[in-house]
Amino acid sequence: MGGAAAVTHAPARALESSIRAQAYGLGFDLVGIATLGSMETAPHFEQWLERGYAGDMHYLPRWAHKRRDSRLPYEGVRSAIVVAMSYGGRELSGPVARYARGDDYHDVLDTKLRELHAWIGAELGREVRGRAYVDTGPLLERDLARRAGLGWFGKNTNLINPTLGSFFFLGALLVDLELAPDEPFASDHCGTCTRCIDACPTQAIVEPRVLDATRCISYLTIEAKGEIPLALRESVGELIYGCDICQDVCPWNEKFSRALPAGSPFAAREAIAGKDARTLAREIMEMTQEEFSEKFRRSPVKRAKLAGLKRNAAVVLGNATAGKNVDAS
Repeated sequence: MGGAAAVTHAPARALESSIRAQAYGLGFDLVGIATLGSMETAPHFEQWLERGYAGDMHYLPRWAHKRRDSRLPYEGVRSAIVVAMSYGGRELSGPVARYARGDDYHDVLDTKLRELHAWIGAELGREVRGRAYVDTGPLLERDLARRAGLGWFGKNTNLINPTLGSFFFLGALLVDLELAPDEPFASDHCGTCTRCIDACPTQAIVEPRVLDATRCISYLTIEAKGEIPLALRESVGELIYGCDICQDVCPWNEKFSRALPAGSPFAAREAIAGKDARTLAREIMEMTQEEFSEKFRRSPVKRAKLAGLKRNAAVVLGNATAGKNVDAS
């Protein structure tokens, strides 16, 4: 009986080690494996929706029931290979959040996860049913990442890894393989620190690990459909797209965030690189749709559309004119 069990499990352990090695070879910085099933944070997510914190993100409630169990979004899958890829953190802050300065992370991670999927099938000599998710479906990827041992939920709601900080993207490859899971990340290393909560200009972190997205600068400059509320415009300061403040002040990022490697797809493109808020805002206000489509091709910035960027730029220039945050001389 014992010998039979050893023969059964040895190939799985070998496959898991090979999967990790292949994922690292593709450029991922963290890799973990989790068994799919009921998601423990689903009730908290549903409460968050009920409190109205999703704002205009009406796509979030549509498949909320599928987020309760990570086996539901794609039939027949049993395990998740969860990955993380750093997008820097040592670069200077600026009017565009670090994650959005280069190529769209959805495309970058999805391509690499598809390569990993194809490699697994070739390694096993058969088709492996599965699907890659990069913030593109009803899946609580952050929950899966913690289950796969990649980190804990910080008070700013970001997943934090003790050797990488939080400046990274998450993705998951769901497969129909019964893989031995990693140990979940059970501890919390935020302690009594409240730097992220205290530093948020709009007080969007209403309590530890609870974000009112309707007050978050990232939401206001990317997801919000209408005008930015007058009471929050001054707090937007010189931020045109996204916000890194709650990550910038985190001690784990101060110590462990990384510089982007040479040739990174997340390096700032010419339309953004080295530009201060007022310069970029003025360029956006004068930009045509054709110029926008060309300069931000395959960029996350396209999510806000040109109209959204112009709205944000007008707020930044208004703050500058009022002498707020940007030198208007």
